[in-house]
Amino acid sequence: MATHARERLIDTAGALFFAEGIRAVGVERLLADSGIGRASFYRHFASKDDLVVAVLERRDTDWRRWLAAEVAARGRDPLALFDALADDAARGDFRGCAFINALAESADADGPVHRLAVAHKRAVTGFVAGLLAEAGQPGPEALARRFVLLMDGATVTVVRERDAAPLREARAIAAGLMA
Repeated sequence: MATHARERLIDTAGALFFAEGIRAVGVERLLADSGIGRASFYRHFASKDDLVVAVLERRDTDWRRWLAAEVAARGRDPLALFDALADDAARGDFRGCAFINALAESADADGPVHRLAVAHKRAVTGFVAGLLAEAGQPGPEALARRFVLLMDGATVTVVRERDAAPLREARAIAAGLMA
């Protein structure tokens, strides 16, 4: 049962943090929405920050698994990254990148949230570099950093404009970089 409470806290926090922001959601709200008591919360997490880290760790695993599956379903073409992201952004509840959002809310550049977000971006960059290497692109590591820059910038622009078009534009730029 203890694991169930922990998982429910992570599920609830993940949904609320992504929809409303990490700072906007307090522990009282998490307890009320999850149905978990305060003692149980603190049995699993020493602080809200520890819960934020657990949420982001799960998000990292789930999101990278999702991206790999989406790209594989599209033939492992490096440009499929942008297609998958554009399809995701077309959903009505799109709120951008959980890791960019967490970085924007985190004041501690040396803290665990920042480190986790940086590790996530490195892992994504490594995945993209692998795709580019498979596609025979020269300098896949440098090109992967440019792809991730395009992906991140377009994702933030999608949030601002509420339209997936920036990801399609980023795809066109990425195609030009591959030519």
